[in-house]
Amino acid sequence: MDKEKIIAELNRHKKLPYLDFRLKQETEDFTDTLFYTLFDANTPVAVNLELLEKQFNRLMDMACLELERPSNELWDNYVSHLPEILEKLNLDAEAILNCDPASLSIQEIYMAYPGFYAISIYRLAHELYKQNVPLVPRLMTEYAHRQTGVDINPGAQIGKSFFIDHATGVVIGETAIIHDNVKIYQGVTLGALYVAKNLEKTKRHPTIMSNVTIYANATILGGNTVVGENSIIGGNAWVTASVPPNSTVFHTPEIKIKTAPNV
Repeated sequence: MDKEKIIAELNRHKKLPYLDFRLKQETEDFTDTLFYTLFDANTPVAVNLELLEKQFNRLMDMACLELERPSNELWDNYVSHLPEILEKLNLDAEAILNCDPASLSIQEIYMAYPGFYAISIYRLAHELYKQNVPLVPRLMTEYAHRQTGVDINPGAQIGKSFFIDHATGVVIGETAIIHDNVKIYQGVTLGALYVAKNLEKTKRHPTIMSNVTIYANATILGGNTVVGENSIIGGNAWVTASVPPNSTVFHTPEIKIKTAPNV
C-alpha cells in the first residue's frame, strides 16, 4: 500500500476542501441550547441567551458568510422574535393536547411528542431562514428530521396551532403554505409535482387552508394545489388538483377477504 499516494488522491478528490463539519455539530448544540432555553424549567434564560449569542457568532464564522449586516445585528433581530416563536409553540402544544385523546398532560407533549419537537425546531429555524442565513436553518431542521422522521424544510410557512400526530414520515416542502389549525398524520407528503432545478424560485408545494385534517400517508402535490378550509383528506389519497372548501377526499381501494373453511 502506497500510503502517500492514497493521501494525495484523497486530497485531489476532495472537491470542497473548506467543508467544515464542525458547523453541523455546533448547529446541533445551538439547537439543543435553544430548545432548553425555551422549555426547560431549570435552564436560566438570561445565562443561556449569552451562551446562545456566542454559539451563534461561532456558527456565522464557520459558515464564512458574506453578510449584509453584522452578525450581532442578525442575532439581536433573531432574539427579538423568540417570544413570538414561543407563543406559537405553546399554541401548537395546546392543539396537540386538545386533539389527541392519548395525550395525558401538557408536559408529555413538550417532552415526548416527536411532532411537537419537529415543529419547534422548524419554527426556530424558519426565523433564521427569513433572515437569509444559509446552511444553519437547514442543518437545524435536518437535526430534527434525524431524530423524529419529520422532514420540514425551514422555508415552509406554517400558521398557528399546527398538530402533527405520530409524526414519522411527514414531508413538508420549502414553498408549502399551511394556515391555522391544521392537523396531519404520519406519512403525509406536501410535495412538488415536478422536480427540476429551474423551478427553484417558483412555488412548487401546495397550500393548505385553515382547519384542514390530512390523514396518514396522503400525498398532496403541486404549487397550484390548494386544499380549501375545513376539508378532510383521507388516508392514502393522491391529490394533485385543488380541493374546494368543506370537502372530503378519500381513497377507495378494493379490499377482498377470504376466510379459510374450518378444518
